[in-house]
This record gives sequence, structure tokens and C-alpha cells, in this order.
Amino acid sequence: MTGRPPLDMSRRERQIMEILYRHGRATAAEVAAELPDPPTCTTVRGLLRVLEEKGFVHHVEEGPRYVYLPSTPREDTGVSVLSHVVRTFFDGSAAKAMAALLGDGGASTSRAEIDRLAEVVERVRGERERGE
Repeated sequence: MTGRPPLDMSRRERQIMEILYRHGRATAAEVAAELPDPPTCTTVRGLLRVLEEKGFVHHVEEGPRYVYLPSTPREDTGVSVLSHVVRTFFDGSAAKAMAALLGDGGASTSRAEIDRLAEVVERVRGERERGE
């Protein structure tokens, strides 16, 4: 992917990326079929071309069709977006962001998710104490 942040996308481009991440790969017609208030297939192909120029997707040719795939794993893109959100809205503080997510922010967090977060915090704490 290019150096551009994933936030450098229009609403429609984000919707297309959600579809591609969900399916792993799709043609323009398959993407159009899943978009809310779908534009024409020509418009979807144009948006996919723009996403390709920005470095967010790439295509492979399968016969006469182009099949589009995300250029980076969903997790990598998610980390980039989350890092941007933490810097922008939480003064770069992961603790503030976690407090917002776990507090009264409306997100429901299961006991298992809280236990997993606690494990991550303890692992990071141990790494920092060892100077890793």
C-alpha cells in the first residue's frame, strides 16, 4: 500500500473495501451487488480503478474479468486507521482510547474480550520492563 492513510477514502471507497475484506476478492459486478443504493457497474469499476491508483487494491485477470483484492491485510489497515484515530482524538494515548471503548462509550465488551485485553497489557508491561 502507498503511504496514504486508509482514511484517504470516500464513503463509497470505504464501502467497497469492506466488501473486498469480507470476501477476500470480488469483481466489479459482485461489489455493485452488495453496495447500498448501488451505482452503475461503470461507476463501481471507476471507483475500483481509483482505489487501485491509491494503492488500496490490486487486480488479477481471470479471462475477460478483473477480480479485485485488497493490497494489505485487514489487520494492517485496521492498525493504521486505529493509530490515526488514537493520535487525532486521544492525544496519542492508547489508555485514553481503551478507556473510551471500555467505558460508557456504548461498546459492549465480553468477559473474554476483557480477559484478552488484560493478557495483552500484561505482555506489553513485561516487554517494557525487560527493555524489549
